[in-house]
Amino acid sequence: MTHRINDMWDEADRRLIRKSMAAPILDFEREMELARAWRDHRDAGALDELVQAYMRLVIAQAVRFRNYGLPLNDLRQEGVVGLMQAAERFDPERGLRFSTYAGWWVKSAMQEFVLRNWSIVRLGSSATQKSLFFRLRRLRARIRAGGEAMADDEVRETVARSLSVRIEDVERMERQIDGRDCSLHAPLGEGGSESFEDRLRDEGPDPETLAENAVDGRRRSLWLRESIAALNEREQTIIRERRLRENGRTLEELGRWFGISKERVRQIEQRALLKLRASLLSRLGKDAAPLVAGA
Repeated sequence: MTHRINDMWDEADRRLIRKSMAAPILDFEREMELARAWRDHRDAGALDELVQAYMRLVIAQAVRFRNYGLPLNDLRQEGVVGLMQAAERFDPERGLRFSTYAGWWVKSAMQEFVLRNWSIVRLGSSATQKSLFFRLRRLRARIRAGGEAMADDEVRETVARSLSVRIEDVERMERQIDGRDCSLHAPLGEGGSESFEDRLRDEGPDPETLAENAVDGRRRSLWLRESIAALNEREQTIIRERRLRENGRTLEELGRWFGISKERVRQIEQRALLKLRASLLSRLGKDAAPLVAGA
């Protein structure tokens, strides 16, 4: 077992593993003595001995989590954090072995690390979703190894019953586990020079153009408001009611409003549009034409 673990680490880590495996296993009385020395007197030497004695727990857990594709060194460091948390929270008066208590904290720290780093898409954080994430593949393998031929839907139903979750939750977690994140810089095909990033093309305007358009849009809106304000009251009303409302009024409606014929309303509208065009052209030049045409 030790030789197999050593093959997964570099030389510096191998030295740490050898040191951890050589550390004596503490008996119950020694655990309690060290735990009390740390709790009551903040004895750093006692904490170091306690942590070093159970680094083997961290290493063993890191190896168990290696199939999630995360660096072993990072897993080990997270496990050490869990071990330190266990030492900080451990109550020697409850009569529980520190090794048993620390094992839960080490495993929990690594699980949290895997969940945070498995995907850029955040995975579920509830206890049920965590259990589903870490047990799904193992349960699927166990069910398929049972010898009975089962369709995918039947496997999902069995998993859902075993974990007391909905089939939809199983399907969603399957998609997240089986569809890992892919780097945009990853090559397309073996030996190819083209990457996923090369296929992503933004056909829209660049940021500079967007900024210029925004400034120009605000300026044109201001000039349009000023040009409308230069019209007489009836012309302003007709332009606003006919051109600036989401559901513009008809010529007939405005005719009844002003007590004139709809043809007369049309004439006033055309005259107002010509005034607007002249006003805007004097400010903007030819760029005003598309604006007035869409007014």
